[in-house]
Amino acid sequence: MKRHRRVIVGLSGGVDSAVAALSLLEQGYAVEGLFMKNWDEDDAAGHCPAAEDLADAEAVARLLGIRLHHISFSTEYWDRVFTHFLAEYRAGRTPNPDVMCNKEIKFHAFLDYALGLGADFIATGHYARLERSDEGVQLCKGRDPDKDQSYFLHLLDQSQLAHALFPLGELHKPEVRHIAAQAGFPNHAKKDSTGICFIGERRFDAFLASYLPARPGAIVDLGGTVVGEHQGLMFHTHGQRQGLGIGGRRGASGEPWYVAGKDLAHNRLIVVQGKNHAALFHSALRAGPPHWIDTVRPHLPLRCTAKVRYRQADQPCTVRGESDGGLRVVFDTPQRAITPGQAVVFYQSDRCLGGATIAQAID
Repeated sequence: MKRHRRVIVGLSGGVDSAVAALSLLEQGYAVEGLFMKNWDEDDAAGHCPAAEDLADAEAVARLLGIRLHHISFSTEYWDRVFTHFLAEYRAGRTPNPDVMCNKEIKFHAFLDYALGLGADFIATGHYARLERSDEGVQLCKGRDPDKDQSYFLHLLDQSQLAHALFPLGELHKPEVRHIAAQAGFPNHAKKDSTGICFIGERRFDAFLASYLPARPGAIVDLGGTVVGEHQGLMFHTHGQRQGLGIGGRRGASGEPWYVAGKDLAHNRLIVVQGKNHAALFHSALRAGPPHWIDTVRPHLPLRCTAKVRYRQADQPCTVRGESDGGLRVVFDTPQRAITPGQAVVFYQSDRCLGGATIAQAID
């Protein structure tokens, strides 16, 4: 019976995790909450988002009548997520910290802690679904196509998914906010977080520069002509338009400039004009060794769909193995701004198969 199954919900202070906890209570689970503070705030202005989030989580826990545990995994976050985050930027890539955060903190450190407390499951407010069978657990897209977060969960394995619950998987975001308002949650209209996992929303350039030394260099077009200066390759990503600071130039088309690549050897940022410039599109990519969610690896070559960024529409492709253990992914149509360091995630219909880290865009 569900009432005998104990689940600890990661209460972040947001509306999604609050409704997840409510849903589990209504299903008959024995529910407790856990608030994770995994980044030490240092804000001279006295504004501490983590304190506000904790207050919201405590208010929800009181309304629901559940116990709220407090824990900090700051050491684990630094060692397992943030050092990787910095190393990727140092190497000129653009990492996705949410992917590593889910793998190493929410479904590793948090899971281990909850199991140590005697929990049967952990739950989060992710928009994703799980289908369980004798063969294992399948990770599937959330019903809300605008909020599906399976992309960020593709590194989870069977042991992690076996102890996971995603109560919001069948819901759309407007339904979640309506449920929260009906329940009287004070955070029912709270803005969704868009910042770095556990670090929050802040001026990113200044934050990153406090950990990595900036190396200014030239911005060049495809012919090598200098058209501006960047303050550090780490502040830019493929396909980026904003923040380049390139003014009008004689003989240029007048269209906006976009980042087409990075010349790490010479510390140069390569740009082109026009959102649909051919240099922004590639028909294939190389990726590192894949993580497959199923214990049985799919047979390669594999016909499936893939996403190279969150909220991208599924793109038909063929996945082939490389001699070094990595992957080559060939798309049916060229893809814009394939970005090294980001994840390519594979699907068959609504089922998430797994993914890999993009190493290089190729043709």
